[in-house]
Amino acid sequence: MVEPHAPILFLDSGVGGLSVLAETRELLPDAPVIYLADEAALPYGDKSEAEIAARVCGLLGRMAERYHPRLICIACNTASTIALGMVRDVLEIPVVGTVPAIKPASEITQTGVIGLLGTRATIRQAYVDNLEAEFAQGKSLLRHAAPELVAAAEAKLRGGMVDPAFIRNAVEGLRGQPGGADIDTVVLACTHFPLLETELAEAFGPGVQFVDGAQGIARRIAYLTRGQPFRRARQDFAIVTGHEQDPATYASAFQPFGIAEIRGL
Repeated sequence: MVEPHAPILFLDSGVGGLSVLAETRELLPDAPVIYLADEAALPYGDKSEAEIAARVCGLLGRMAERYHPRLICIACNTASTIALGMVRDVLEIPVVGTVPAIKPASEITQTGVIGLLGTRATIRQAYVDNLEAEFAQGKSLLRHAAPELVAAAEAKLRGGMVDPAFIRNAVEGLRGQPGGADIDTVVLACTHFPLLETELAEAFGPGVQFVDGAQGIARRIAYLTRGQPFRRARQDFAIVTGHEQDPATYASAFQPFGIAEIRGL
């Protein structure tokens, strides 16, 4: 029996997973939530697979022992494509990952040319190769690593300015590839990137649609927790690693998502 106050735990390298939390709130508004932003290790996408796996498994093991979540969501494409299986092997609770939305993109593209924006670590994973082989046969999938968009999304949510050069470089990285002019669908394969969809849409121009996995992840979380009771024993809070001395600097990013308290690890 799941305790009513047992939280859903979200993990991301930063604030990107808030795009997943927002969709989950729509379906499960009463669910207690803890959000872990591993800012001390941001960005995951520039690290080795071994570093990411060790970091994610260690953090989630520690959080599971301390807070006893009913479910964990790895709200990060990079961490999920590398460490999801390992985390599931060591924890005895449901773990939901985030993977590039190549399947739905393949279903809606009209030109057959799909762009994929992700981190360096994500776009090189065999996991992505397998998704392409399974769901994008007969389509052209163009990949581009845009790690600067992670920093841009972090800055935007904290009230800063988005550098137009970051957006422009991401668009040109896809458009400049052979066949890139025909892209009509873009997979946002990092949970930070939907936070920049407005800027990306303006830069790509009309006729381009964007796909991310947040709604599908939220539906999966709702399915796995169906019939369970929800009751908050305390207000939802976020834990931000690496900012133990001044976690309040992230307050403006989290407040719109129903999280008023920021803690250090």
